[in-house]
Amino acid sequence: MSKTKTISARIAPHGSLDLVSQREVGLLQSQTDTRLYRLFRQCALAVLNSGQESDDPQALMSAYADFDVRLIQQPRGIKLEVINAPANAFVDGAMIRGLQEHLFAVLRDILYASSVLALPPESVETGVDTTNFIFRMLRNAGCLIPGRQPNIVVCWGGHSISRSEYDYTKEVGHALGFRGLDICTGCGPGAMKGPMKGAAVSHGKQRYREGRYIGISEPGIIAAESPNAMVNELVILPDIEKRLEAFVRLGHAIVVFPGGVGTAEEILYLLGLLMKPENRDLPFPLILTGPKKNEAYFRQIDDFIHLTLGDEARHRYQIIIDDPEQVALEAKRGIQEVTMYRRTTSDAFYFNWLLEVSPDFQQPFVVTHESMAALDLSRDQPTHQLAANLRRAFSGIVSGNVKQEGIELVQKHGPFQIHGDQEIGNALDKLLQSFVAQQRMKLPGTRYEPCYEIITGRE
Repeated sequence: MSKTKTISARIAPHGSLDLVSQREVGLLQSQTDTRLYRLFRQCALAVLNSGQESDDPQALMSAYADFDVRLIQQPRGIKLEVINAPANAFVDGAMIRGLQEHLFAVLRDILYASSVLALPPESVETGVDTTNFIFRMLRNAGCLIPGRQPNIVVCWGGHSISRSEYDYTKEVGHALGFRGLDICTGCGPGAMKGPMKGAAVSHGKQRYREGRYIGISEPGIIAAESPNAMVNELVILPDIEKRLEAFVRLGHAIVVFPGGVGTAEEILYLLGLLMKPENRDLPFPLILTGPKKNEAYFRQIDDFIHLTLGDEARHRYQIIIDDPEQVALEAKRGIQEVTMYRRTTSDAFYFNWLLEVSPDFQQPFVVTHESMAALDLSRDQPTHQLAANLRRAFSGIVSGNVKQEGIELVQKHGPFQIHGDQEIGNALDKLLQSFVAQQRMKLPGTRYEPCYEIITGRE
């Protein structure tokens, strides 16, 4: 990332941004709402840095310290002026069209969440309000398409994966795409990009011209996982909890590739939901898969789930090793079950209304040293609640690894302390140590400094 190679330009709207009011423009132009401006600037820079490998938001902001973005009000709408933007976002002086769409998608979602709904993220507290908020965000982004048969496969996995693991994600995406299935991921590199690339090839072979490559991100993570170029529908949710709920409301099946703490967080979130009594009869295909070399990795994940959440959790997923075709067949079969269930229950195809997501899975977990130390990682609670707290523990580690505010907290006060029962704490530590050894915490070639400490003995 060289700050000497920059370009300044004025960009017209392109993509799904609708009309913008003068008040909305004023929100980003006003010096009184510096939080909103800083948020937009950070996300805009991350979008324009797409394709450059880095998961350090501080390094990105430092490399482009003189980057700026301004809204220019015009009688017929708005333009964006980007100043000292990364040169790789342009070809022959013109911004790459996909990045232009992503840039205005970020603007659309930040303005909608902050202004149109008049609900800042922290004010959405009840389950119904939060779900309606997410529905309206997805609808405003054009992601909810009535009448379309269920076919969205959410793919989770790490941004820091090996070349062989990445190639496998493409093979699975290729097999899914041949069967007319669309792809939704966290929109970043690695396991979030590979399935989209694979599906795009098979969609082309099948002359399937309506392929959807949906990317769902959040402001705190986007600088570390910039949207990849394959994404043709980008949505930015206000926080990780709403991002996770958007995945499970929008998707019809989930395929999980190898990853680190972020991937473990996603698995625990979904298992926690599916183990709630209200959701136990709800079909939701969940497949864990990777190449042959990942067999031991998934055994570790499976052992951790069994030790912490028990056999019931194990029954909610299947593990398929080194067989992309079987993954695609199982995903398609599972989606057919979902389709029949939603027909029977009159649930919408485009939004999973019947899934019960309670406030403990929705309320934003504010990562601090105090909140991390206070997490209850004991067996003296319902299993789905333990899953929710484990999910929060992983979320805090993600924050300490790649989110700017989390990194700054660790730099100032030292590692987060996580307390737990002896057995649970030891299992968590063992899993995290394996992620470190396999370089799943940071991009390969960078040295990982743990942002956490596991303290066992709480009984």
